[in-house]
Amino acid sequence: MIEEETPSRIFAERLRDARDLRGYSQSELSERAKMPPSSVAHFETATRKPSFDTLRRLANALEVSTDYLLGRTDNPEMAEAGDPLYRDVGKLTGNDRDIAKDFLKMLADRNQAKKGGNDP
Repeated sequence: MIEEETPSRIFAERLRDARDLRGYSQSELSERAKMPPSSVAHFETATRKPSFDTLRRLANALEVSTDYLLGRTDNPEMAEAGDPLYRDVGKLTGNDRDIAKDFLKMLADRNQAKKGGNDP
């Protein structure tokens, strides 16, 4: 008998795939999403379903869309995926993503300071 792709099974597979894509362990993801590690394990085995709030926290922690986690799209990236910068950032794993975010924030802050009146 072939196992049917239920929404719960799709979510479990997508969550595991997204976690692997980012290079996070279940424990690291649970810490980022501010939930117990056992919750991530239950979601990945499809023994529990997430609440709307939990779904949002997981998507934010993994930096993927909720549509991807729910199987509505095959692209794990968020809406900015059309921008080459975001496509490249999407290829990075967890720690490298944090470094890239810090660097981009520093550049944005520097540019904002230039606009603040320091230009001639």
